[in-house]
Amino acid sequence: MTAALKQLSSEHDWCSALNDLGVLRQHEPMAAHTTLAVGGPARWFFRPADRASLVAAMQACPADVVILPLGRGSNMLVPDTGFDGFVVDLSDLNDISFDCYTVSADAGARMSRVARQCAEHGLTGCEFMATVPGDIGGGVAMNAGCFAQQLSDVLSAVTVVLRDGSVIDMAAADLNMCYRHADLPTGSMVVAATFTLQTDHPEEIRERMRTMRSRRSSTQPLAQPNCGSVFKNPDGDHAARLIEAAGMKGFSIGGARISNQHANFIVNAGEASSADVVALIRRAQAAVKQHSGIELEPEVRMVGEWEYIMAGDADA
Repeated sequence: MTAALKQLSSEHDWCSALNDLGVLRQHEPMAAHTTLAVGGPARWFFRPADRASLVAAMQACPADVVILPLGRGSNMLVPDTGFDGFVVDLSDLNDISFDCYTVSADAGARMSRVARQCAEHGLTGCEFMATVPGDIGGGVAMNAGCFAQQLSDVLSAVTVVLRDGSVIDMAAADLNMCYRHADLPTGSMVVAATFTLQTDHPEEIRERMRTMRSRRSSTQPLAQPNCGSVFKNPDGDHAARLIEAAGMKGFSIGGARISNQHANFIVNAGEASSADVVALIRRAQAAVKQHSGIELEPEVRMVGEWEYIMAGDADA
């Protein structure tokens, strides 16, 4: 048997095994699974039925296949050529449970849903999550936050599945979390998180959530496809202010435009491509560097071939 036939046979075997563990698609358009509505097809796209199915899929997936966990796709940019790997959609892993002052949520649970249920139980500390457009797994991985709060403020423990399918529990203190960062084991993905909260009157919690949502909707382009904050805020400053000061607010390339409402948001103004978005990111970085001398660091995660292209540009 030739090497090519052996590869096809091996792929058929492990893909067949996954069909019993959830939903498997091939060449799935990622534009349908990212909030910016751009991105080419994923070679394999898998939605596990439950945690046991996820573990089995991790064990079955060949070691040389790159695995990409997917929540809501709110902080992710996939190239137009697609992602030549195994995308794992965790949306069906979305249970939330309460025990006194703690709440445990699966990776696929929406952060906004966690915030609402915490309010119903009279637990405070997660209000800011009501305005974060993502899921718990991705939120932990990037230590998501807003309104001067972040997940590490209330996170107490996480459960992760390693690349070989092993499941381990980790204390939040072991993740060395800081601004938009968490030290997770290489190749792992978050499957659940536990938060320790305080008690308060449910209506007071809801009022704080309403205030946060109102403030966010009045200052950010939530009605248009976007990926959230594009750049991390540098120490002592804000990326939006720097971009606006550099004259880039409202600037567009192709169908991608820096929002007139908030300069740290890039919106899909119609038929944008990933290439448009990356070109606009680079243009904004160059303008800010020239104007203020500050190098903006992307907060949005560029997966797939962009990682190699960006690395090649850095070496040039």
